[in-house]
Amino acid sequence: MNKEKILVIDDEAGIRSSLKGILEDEGYSVKAVVTGEEALKLLQKDNFDLILLDIWLPEMNGIEILKKIKKMDENPQVVMISGHGTVETAVEAIKLGAHDFLEKPLSLEKVILTVKNAFIQKKLEEENIQLRESIRLKHHLIGKSHPVLKLRDEIKKAAPTNAPVLIYGEDGTGKELVARLIHQKSSRKNKRFIQINFAAIPDELIEIELFGFVKGNTVDAEKDKKGKLLLADGGTLLLDEIGEMSLTLQDKLVRVFEEQKFEPLGTSESTPVDIRVIAASNKNIKKLVDKGKFREDLFLKLNVIPMTIPPLRKRKEDIPLFIDYFLEYFSIQDGKKIKSMNEEALEAFLNYSWPRNVSELINVIERFVIMVPDDEIKASHLSLLVESRESQAAPGHDTTRSLKQAGKQFEKEFIHKTLLKYKWNLSKAASDLKVDRDQLSKKIKSLGITFFG
Repeated sequence: MNKEKILVIDDEAGIRSSLKGILEDEGYSVKAVVTGEEALKLLQKDNFDLILLDIWLPEMNGIEILKKIKKMDENPQVVMISGHGTVETAVEAIKLGAHDFLEKPLSLEKVILTVKNAFIQKKLEEENIQLRESIRLKHHLIGKSHPVLKLRDEIKKAAPTNAPVLIYGEDGTGKELVARLIHQKSSRKNKRFIQINFAAIPDELIEIELFGFVKGNTVDAEKDKKGKLLLADGGTLLLDEIGEMSLTLQDKLVRVFEEQKFEPLGTSESTPVDIRVIAASNKNIKKLVDKGKFREDLFLKLNVIPMTIPPLRKRKEDIPLFIDYFLEYFSIQDGKKIKSMNEEALEAFLNYSWPRNVSELINVIERFVIMVPDDEIKASHLSLLVESRESQAAPGHDTTRSLKQAGKQFEKEFIHKTLLKYKWNLSKAASDLKVDRDQLSKKIKSLGITFFG
């Protein structure tokens, strides 16, 4: 288990030595430096859970250093050390985000108690975050279908280990949330969960985000940047949408995982890291390997424990459970009477393909709770909400659209209303529209038709 790490910043050698000895005896990992400049350089390449910071330091004082620390990506607890006559300054530091302050001369018992209280506060803050995440996670793991029960069992077995996990799933199935659940159930749960999405960051910025960079020897925390690898040290790193990674970056990551160290951009100095890696993708990575678009050695390192999150259309028996749960959840959240759903509306929900999966289902039910005034949701409400939205979006004749665009929009609305009429039963809708079912399915996809238009 990783020891909690403490950084002592004080220009008095006796205090540095005493604090280091006392806290190491208590089981903490401790580093000590003389100046704020040294501390900020160290914070660029290492993570700490707690900082003991003297107010009066040569050149840069403790208040200035505190302000810089609070601007950093991570948020360690800070306890100020104040000498005689600096209590007012210590109080100012509390207002700026410091946890507490210790007065000189230092008391052994007071130091140990304050440090323990700081870690208790840190743990409470982390548990509060984890509780909120657990509620979100519960949303996506509702269900009694075989695929969901299998996934829960896989998470239970994999979470306590340090083995890499590769999560497959379509958009909206909850890949990130499953990764967070694995982290929460692991021995690393009190360390950070850090995510990087390769599909969301331009190629020219991705290495900076991942490895970080150091501009010369500056101690300005706003200029230097910690990468995701260092931020995740001791914790879990989610590599999201790994199928979008370039081969060059894949090569660098293979070396990081083999050597358990990396070099931030702008420096040749290696930084050791201890991370648990979870990867996620909506693509078949094995097929990318076969096409030469993904390194086989990296795939093998990441694919130790593969998991697949089933799309909603393949676990339709879970949809009624989702509906009941979210009707109650959003009704309570918005202070409304809990709504129910009749069989016709439920039939439409079961027939719909849910291309954006659980995320779309949550969005749809929340709209019903907010916008439908009745206690019971009926199939007729689907059409009501769509027509209301379309009339707001296009209140009059739109002269800016071309004939082709107008025709496409009419076709989309016509097909959508037919689908609503038959409660999203594709066979019945296709018969009415005089097209075959596969042709209608392709039209729905090409026109971007969803539950709400």
